[in-house]
Formats: sequence, C-alpha cells, structure tokens
Amino acid sequence: MAKTERYYGTGRRKKSIARVYLVPGKGDVVINKRSMDEYFGLETLKVIVRQPLVLTETADRLDVIVNVHGGGYTGQAGAIRHGIARALLQVDGDFRPVLKKAGYLTRDPRMKERKKYGLKAARRAPQFSKR
Repeated sequence: MAKTERYYGTGRRKKSIARVYLVPGKGDVVINKRSMDEYFGLETLKVIVRQPLVLTETADRLDVIVNVHGGGYTGQAGAIRHGIARALLQVDGDFRPVLKKAGYLTRDPRMKERKKYGLKAARRAPQFSKR
C-alpha cells in the first residue's frame, strides 16, 4: 500500500485550534466531517478560509481536511486559515514570502482580556449613583 502525501499544519486564533491536513485532490474543504458550506453560514468566513489557497493558486489542486474546536465561528475560520498557510509551507517552501507578506503565517496574538475584581467585566464598571 502506497503512502499518500499528507501535509499538516496547526492554526490558532483566540480560543480556537485547527488541525489542518492538505492532500492532493480537487479542492474540497471538509471541516469536522462536514462540507465548508454546511459548516460556515457566512460567505465572509468561507472567503477567509480559502485565502491562502487562492493566493498560492492551489485551490483546485489540494483537498483540505480540518478538525477544529474551541471559540466561535470567526475564531475558527481564522485558525483554519493559519493552519492552511502553515501546511502550504510543507507543500512548497517557495510560498513563504507570499504568505508572509499577506500576513497569513503570523499568529494573531489578540485574546480576551481578563475580568478584574470590582468590575462587571474586563473594563465595564458597575453603574454609578450619587446616592
């Protein structure tokens, strides 16, 4: 049995973690055993996921298989994009300058700010009253 080529990349954003596998194929994107159209309702999230593939012109040559958990849909889409970009580096190292310039290899460091004592949320103070 011949070993099929699989390229792996881990993507993260906020609380989302995506494990991304790229395999030679015809351009299908499967997220948590569901099609991308079924998983993401918003068109903008589908565009975000496809950005690295479109940029490197590999959208019709590679199938994407993703396991993603944590966070919300937007964070998951960002994590998937990050994972795809990292996996594309294994496919061909020449993609690095293009992906780096577009900012797809940089992990987005923004996280939720912690709640502080005496406040209702990170910065939200209780309602003020003079009495």
